[in-house]
Amino acid sequence: MEGVTLLIAIVGSVAVFFLRPAYALAVFVAALLWFPDYLRVSISTIDISVGRFIITFLLLRCLCNKQLRKKFEWSGLDTWVSLAIGAIVVVYCVMCGFSVEAVENRSGLITDTWFAYIVGRMIITDKNTVICFVKAVALVLAPLAIFGIVESVTGWQPFYQLVKYRFWRTVEGDMLSTQSRWGFTRAIGPFSHPILFGNCFVMFLPIVWALRNLRGSWGKLTYVISAIIILGAISSMSSGPWGALIVVIFCLIMEKYKRWVKHVIVVLILLCILAQIGSNRPLHHVILSYLNFGQGDWWQRARLIDAAIDTFGQWWLTGYGGKDPGWGSLEGGYFWGHFTDLNNEFILYGIDGGILGLIGLCGVFIVSLYGLSYASKQTSDIVLKSMYWSMGCSLIGVMAAWQGVSFFGQMNALFYCILGIIGSSIMFAKQKGRIPSPAIGYRMYGVQVLGKK
Repeated sequence: MEGVTLLIAIVGSVAVFFLRPAYALAVFVAALLWFPDYLRVSISTIDISVGRFIITFLLLRCLCNKQLRKKFEWSGLDTWVSLAIGAIVVVYCVMCGFSVEAVENRSGLITDTWFAYIVGRMIITDKNTVICFVKAVALVLAPLAIFGIVESVTGWQPFYQLVKYRFWRTVEGDMLSTQSRWGFTRAIGPFSHPILFGNCFVMFLPIVWALRNLRGSWGKLTYVISAIIILGAISSMSSGPWGALIVVIFCLIMEKYKRWVKHVIVVLILLCILAQIGSNRPLHHVILSYLNFGQGDWWQRARLIDAAIDTFGQWWLTGYGGKDPGWGSLEGGYFWGHFTDLNNEFILYGIDGGILGLIGLCGVFIVSLYGLSYASKQTSDIVLKSMYWSMGCSLIGVMAAWQGVSFFGQMNALFYCILGIIGSSIMFAKQKGRIPSPAIGYRMYGVQVLGKK
């Protein structure tokens, strides 16, 4: 299987050198969506995935392209992303004594995250580029969603059979991932878990939905593709993607009622306060219990937050150095067994990078949403306005999904690629005016990034 993996990696790497930048980026995303990340090529002690091969060559192409380098301008979001990733890399390596294994592990993480982000930032340079990219991704995503539907209905799982070629886990260890719910098989596709498979559709749905504002056949085709993508998310038969999907659809509907957004936020805050006062348990227990409509174990998610709060003094500075926190053995029994399932991305960032990593990650979302909001006000282009709103919906959907799962494998690369595209899209507002400093007192996009220097 290594030979097949290497062949696909070579073909993809060559393709990204000759295709137009937007389509080259789409090839990278297609490889992540359609080829299992757990199939690797072993070089000494290093296991390299197809996505890591392709993104490395794509980054080299971007760096060698004078026009892309000239258009690229460092932004405040780049700083926050680098801070978040840098924290979990540096803290992890320090705690592990900069061992060879630690350096190899974090190098792979940098390739999946920072490389994917920077490539997205460099390639997306204007409105036409982002539209071409989203169109290509939509055409790649729709067949995968149909495949998920077939998998869920028939139980036929060809990708799942490839798990036996994984170096670090046998197929027997993943039987839970393919269990049935309500008579349907939990579709897993080429991902490592059905929850990740479902969330990949939720993450891309908003930006594909924005294409409905295009004239011609694409405007009409978008409705069909979006419906297929929604069914793809549902095919995972997992409450996590379903909950995130509900959040995303609600946010997309609110695009027509923007004037009510502040009122909705105020009402939600008041409801949270009332729920906290009137309930005999913490607020996150209340919220997560109501999201438990898909036979998912949200109780474990709530207890994970409890454990992170109760042990804050142990991990806030340096995390746990990549080791299991040992929360399963805490007094009161937070989890069954001795393995802590860190299925919350925010907590995982804290465990790996301490409070600095968690602050960096939260800063990424604050800066991104603030920039999208302001950039939307600077344009009268209906397609761009909808795209900005949809990108914000995608981020909110990811935040909702992260309450029940932490991303790994190709999902990390997919998310940071989208984040890079968001960062570049915000920079389109350069033509309209200066983005002011947000309330946190940090000039988000540099001192002079908008307008002529």
